Parts: sequence; C-alpha cells; structure tokens
Amino acid sequence: MPTFDRAAVRNALNGISGILVTPFDAQNHLTPALQKPIVDRAIDAGVHVLVANGNTSEYYALRASEAEGMVAASAEHVAGRVPLLGGVGRGVEEACDLAAASYRAGADALMIHQPPDPFVSPRGVVAYVQRVAEAGQGLPVVLYLRNENIGMATIETLCAIPEVVGVKWASPTPLLLSEAIRRTRERGLAWVNGLAENWAPALYAAGARGFTSGLINVLPEWSMQIHAALEQGDYVGAQALIEAVLPFETLRAQDNNGTNVTVVKAALQFMGLDCGATRPPSAWPLTPEASATLEALVRGWNKAV
Repeated sequence: MPTFDRAAVRNALNGISGILVTPFDAQNHLTPALQKPIVDRAIDAGVHVLVANGNTSEYYALRASEAEGMVAASAEHVAGRVPLLGGVGRGVEEACDLAAASYRAGADALMIHQPPDPFVSPRGVVAYVQRVAEAGQGLPVVLYLRNENIGMATIETLCAIPEVVGVKWASPTPLLLSEAIRRTRERGLAWVNGLAENWAPALYAAGARGFTSGLINVLPEWSMQIHAALEQGDYVGAQALIEAVLPFETLRAQDNNGTNVTVVKAALQFMGLDCGATRPPSAWPLTPEASATLEALVRGWNKAV
C-alpha cells in the first residue's frame, strides 16, 4: 500500500525527482540489492522523490517481470522515506499490469510514459491514460510528455483526468510549457522539468518548480544545491553549479544520447558501486577517450567531497 497521500506526492514533485538506475550483474541478470546504497545516499542528500522504471532505469530494455521486480525492490529500499513513483508504459495491457503491480508494491504514484506507438491518436492517448489510471486503483498520476504533438487541447483533457497530479514536461519549449500551465492553472498541478539539470533554470522560470535527475545516482548533493539555488531565486548561482557538471552531461549526450545511462553506470563503477552494463540499444561500453574523461571527473568529485 502507498505511504504518501495525494497532497504529499503533489508537493514533493516541486523538488527533485530522482530516476533510479536498474542494476545488473556480469551475466546481465537483475540485481536489485545493488540499488539500495544509491537510494540511501539520494535520500540522505534530501532528494524529494524517487522513480523506478524511468528512462534512466532502462525501462524499455526490461522484461515486464523485471519492471515489476524493480518497483517492488525500490519500494523496499525507499521504505516510505520519500514518495516513490512507478513508471509504467509500452502497450496498454502491459502498462495496466505494471500499474497494478506498482500499487501492490507500495508505490505512491504512477508516472505514465508517453506511448511510443507509431500510430498515436490524441483521443487514444486520453483513453490510454484513463485505462492505466484505473488499473492503478486511485494512485496519483504524473504524465510524462516528451513532446506536444498530441496538441494543447489534448494536454488540457489529460490534465483534467482526476488522478493526474503533475506533468513531467520533457520538451525544450518553455513558452508552450507556460501556456499549458496557464490553461490548467485551476487544477493546481505540479509541473516538473523532465530535461534534468541543464534545463532547470529556463523551465523553472516558465513555471516548472521541480526537475528530474539521473545525476542523483552519482552526485545527489550537487543536484540539491542546484535546486536550492533556484528556490532562492539565484539563477546565476544555479547556472554556475550546472556548468560545473556540464562535462558529465556532455558525455551523456554522445552517440545521439545513447550514452545517457552508460555514463551514469560507468561513473558508479568508478565510485565502487558497480551496477553492471547497460543493455542495447544503449551504447556500452564508453569509448576509451570518454572513459578516461569520466574517470578524471569522478576522481575530482572524490577530492571535493
């Protein structure tokens, strides 16, 4: 059963939503126990929300049974200390199954991935979210929007679904974000920057008070400093902190963003928290040049801590 109620989840979304990695062993088998020290460090640093089965979790590379196993393991590791969101998606039947499993595991809310189907209709997306929300047995819902192709009218309709408490906006379109917030203001939703630290100042100014982060797996304290600077209105300070981790984020953007999770997992290896390789189509391993650059970055972090 969930630990946090709707209001608590909605308020926590104004902070950092940390997307947890999924650990594998050397034989590519799920190894959930390796996630616990990452969870503990993130919570100790003050991260407000944790997310299982997000993109940094390699959700699309997981079997359905593995995704169910990871939301259950993450709930055990979090142990009610912060709200846990369970990511759900892919085909509607699988998404409904995972929503029900997330509820049973004790997730406090669902994050519904935008359907990747090549034949997506706006009204079909509404039906999809309604079905998944129903399967979640009343759990609060966060919509994950990677683009606005469904149109602003459909976004308004989605935001009116009773279970929806927030929107993860993962599009570099601050003006459209502001328009979506304006059109749905009466709902009191949480708007979350889904493009992580690099876009935090711009989307915070547009109205997204929270932001998602994969960086929290390796450097949660830094993410917390960025969030604190924004909360204080210190955009210059926030930008300086972001620029300090820009080499890390630049590595994650290589290979058409195919090293996004690769860099996180490689950094964890250098830190002594080996969570295994990423699965294809993610890039693995890093090139020798990128690996050397990352190792030097991690050594610098260790000296600074």
